[in-house]
Amino acid sequence: MAADPIQRLVRELARLPGIGEKSATRLAMHLVRSPKPQVRELAQALIDATEQIGLCSTCMTLTAEDPCRLCADTRRDNDVVCVVAQPSDVIAIERGGHYRGRYHVLHGVLAPLDGIGPDDLRIAELVRRLAPAGGAPVHEVIVATAPTVEGEATAMYLARLIKPLGVRVTRIATGLPVGGDLEYSDQATIGRALAGRTSL
Repeated sequence: MAADPIQRLVRELARLPGIGEKSATRLAMHLVRSPKPQVRELAQALIDATEQIGLCSTCMTLTAEDPCRLCADTRRDNDVVCVVAQPSDVIAIERGGHYRGRYHVLHGVLAPLDGIGPDDLRIAELVRRLAPAGGAPVHEVIVATAPTVEGEATAMYLARLIKPLGVRVTRIATGLPVGGDLEYSDQATIGRALAGRTSL
């Protein structure tokens, strides 16, 4: 006997990250009540995205064009490469509008307990970018991985790998957020804020 279509839809939606069974049920109920043309548009958008999106051959972000629009932008600074864990990190940094350099997406961080090592990330592609034959050299790599154990391990690994190439390696600052209160911050956050202090 075929599975109930609604239960199947709930099961498939619940496989998405951050979507539990309750959220999946709510989404499924919304979709089955939606106008059919709207649902078809959503289904076609999902199919198009999975078929048309690939990796940028330069920065490894997700894109429908190669190179991606950021790599193709000649107004960006070629001297600096910001290394991030996921394509969503590029979107977050771009939203702020403060960074005008290039990017490189690792597609994860080092996590030995989960079986994720250097060969599982886009580290080899990064190293190739840093010494391009006849190309403009990169002078600085900004490591912008999250301040987690895995993010820190990845940052340290990249620093050891890149520094011998004569490229400056920096780490994004971490610490208290703007508007944050000291009394509600944990000791690690306060420690990082003190260590990363700047002159006024």
